[in-house]
Amino acid sequence: MQQSNMFDYKNYRYFKIAVVVILIALAAFLFFEPAVGHYGGSWLGYTLGTISACMVLWMTWYGIRKRRYRGTGATQGWLSAHIYLGTALTFIVTLHSGFNFGLNIHTLAYALLLIVVASGFFGNYTYMIYPRKMTENMGEDSLDGLLLRIAEADKLARKIALLMPDEINNTVLRACRETSIGLSLIDQLSGFQPNCPSAKAVQELTILGKDLAVEQRKLYRELYSIMVRRESLVRRARQDLMYRARLGIWLYLHVPFTVGLLVAMLAHIVAVFVYW
Repeated sequence: MQQSNMFDYKNYRYFKIAVVVILIALAAFLFFEPAVGHYGGSWLGYTLGTISACMVLWMTWYGIRKRRYRGTGATQGWLSAHIYLGTALTFIVTLHSGFNFGLNIHTLAYALLLIVVASGFFGNYTYMIYPRKMTENMGEDSLDGLLLRIAEADKLARKIALLMPDEINNTVLRACRETSIGLSLIDQLSGFQPNCPSAKAVQELTILGKDLAVEQRKLYRELYSIMVRRESLVRRARQDLMYRARLGIWLYLHVPFTVGLLVAMLAHIVAVFVYW
């Protein structure tokens, strides 16, 4: 039996509700044109605006309330409603505005809403894609375990490199000293280091190993194997940090802009009643 997820929860319950809400709002917009025309200050504008404000507050409460649920089903239900009704909200708010935009607090609130919804879509995408990729990349390993194995490979590679010609020794030392893993947020999000010293070292060792004496080739093969394995571990560690960073970065947009939306929406409502 196929397991339900946040998109098809309860046979697409909230998708159907969102479609009905959009159709009702669109029908009201098309068939009931106020005498003053479509804009936020008409009776239809106030109605759609009130519904929109209630939906914003309800979906903001989801971010707090979801932490109180322990059951998967309850969390999936709230998240499904959050996604579909949040999408419907963009349609309702657009109709509420009557497509009248300008350089004012009202349009600012609308723009913030679009940013919140867009960042929410990206967040849903990351949670659909990256957990699976993290599992494929790490398997049974942990990030701490990878870093420990990289440190052990560094120690062993340096020890062997001391017995090799200076060019090989220097290549290994540069790779061990200059390789970085997620030092900055940009590095974490990109998942790679430009001109990666580890990858470059493997390429250089491939060339340098051709001119070695016969008695050094056994040590060279062992060193080369260690450096190839080390480069693979470095790449996997960077990918894990990249997936983790991308899973969390959207919240740095979603949460602050949600707070900004609430403030702008309050200012919008106050302004409407002051100039009513």
